[in-house]
Amino acid sequence: MGPEELQRFMVEVQGEHKTTRQEAQAIVDAHRELKHLSAALHHHKGLTLDGFFHHLFSENNSPISPISSVCSDVPIVKALRRGVRVIELDMWPNSTKDDIDILHGGTLTTPVELIKCLRSIKEHAFTASPYPVIITLEDHITPDLQAKVAKMITETFGELLFVSKSEYLEEFPSPEELKMKIIISTKPPKEYLGKKSFKDKDQVSPKAAEDEAWGAEVEDLQVDQNELQIENEKELDEVHGDDDQKTQPYVAPEYKHLIAIKAIKRSSSLKDSLMVDPNKVTRLSLGEQKFEKAVACHAAELVRFTQRNILRVYPKATRVTSSNYNPLLGWTHGAQMVAMNMQGYGRSLWLMQGMFRANGGCGYVKKPDILMKNVFNPKAVLRVKKTLKVRVYMGDGWRYDFGQTHFDTYSPPDFYARIGIAGVQADAVMKKTKAIEDNWTPVWDEEFVFPLTVPELALLRIEVHEYDMSEKDDFGGQTCLPVWELRPGIRAVSLCDRKGDKLSSVKLLMRFEFI
Repeated sequence: MGPEELQRFMVEVQGEHKTTRQEAQAIVDAHRELKHLSAALHHHKGLTLDGFFHHLFSENNSPISPISSVCSDVPIVKALRRGVRVIELDMWPNSTKDDIDILHGGTLTTPVELIKCLRSIKEHAFTASPYPVIITLEDHITPDLQAKVAKMITETFGELLFVSKSEYLEEFPSPEELKMKIIISTKPPKEYLGKKSFKDKDQVSPKAAEDEAWGAEVEDLQVDQNELQIENEKELDEVHGDDDQKTQPYVAPEYKHLIAIKAIKRSSSLKDSLMVDPNKVTRLSLGEQKFEKAVACHAAELVRFTQRNILRVYPKATRVTSSNYNPLLGWTHGAQMVAMNMQGYGRSLWLMQGMFRANGGCGYVKKPDILMKNVFNPKAVLRVKKTLKVRVYMGDGWRYDFGQTHFDTYSPPDFYARIGIAGVQADAVMKKTKAIEDNWTPVWDEEFVFPLTVPELALLRIEVHEYDMSEKDDFGGQTCLPVWELRPGIRAVSLCDRKGDKLSSVKLLMRFEFI
């Protein structure tokens, strides 16, 4: 059964009328990997009878509609244990309007009580790192519930909570000064009162197909000028615009007092919002597609703004299956908080994990001087600063971490490696080795040369796949490493699974040399 037939089955028999061709293809791809189901599966492009049978008995085919990313405190705990330092909580009144639930706006999530999330944050905030945790609150609640939130936060965190003595900070303290502290950041609460949803005509894109489980390449850093269709500055600000002349609803003062990093009140034009105030520092939030437009129109202002203020970029609302965008567009323009959907997995998250392997994995990476001095232009083609030579000798460990028939039913695997750079557009490239047939311990002994114009923002991407003549190649491990922290010489490089968890045994023997 091919994806077209499976889509028809899902629509006509299962009544799941919104099933897309891409979703049907994802189900087919997922069951292709279960080669223990049938030896014949290896030779078919679609689902075999056994594969279809397995799908029917899977958790995704339960009588109650499955949730794509359950909004519980489990993702928060996992994220903090990984060293994540910024947690977003999307606050809504519960069904009886007397308490606060956390859910994720337009995505398919079930609510969880705010107090449960706060307690989980307190328990796990400093498990992986002593450096500060920032909680960004998306506020859709009334003043009486704001007061309740303030009481919960104060009582839960106590002395851990960082509270500013003035309404605005003149400059942000360093992470070192804020060790073991929890910081609250949000927009002015009035912007969210009474809103259950927001309209953004930029949210729906012709490129709306979500990432495959692991196979989709990270998005290109170049912004498609044809998609932007920027008519004027007003369009850039229609979602989060602010009018100080309007009557302001009452805001609980104890709630407002807790906000240490205050989000900026958007002006009528984005360019004005990016003006640097010498007397105070703020935070500005831009949705993924709004940010892309800002990159196209105000790249220099973005970089200059982030030399003193915090810029947060967050995924577009149409990413309901917890897919992600390429975080490098944000990082190369100075954005400090590039928010990611941590529930999913894929190459964009691998880049995020790679960036924050730097600095001991503490959750903070020092912004390179190139983004702090003058105005850096990520699109400019600069001279080559440094050249990285990478030799991939061999790999081992798959026989211990994967089943004997995981890759091929009757023969050893045919591994090849993909090696490349993620960074500014001029440096980004992917190359690959030849496939070594029928060998659990492949020896490639191939060298790759990467000229780097901005090594300070370059990540080394490493993937291993198993070549499959008749269907999609199998995943054999990945990692992503900050180039600026690579130690030269012959090194054993541990690979991770799709989610970024380290595989027990799989390693590559590689050599790094800087010229």
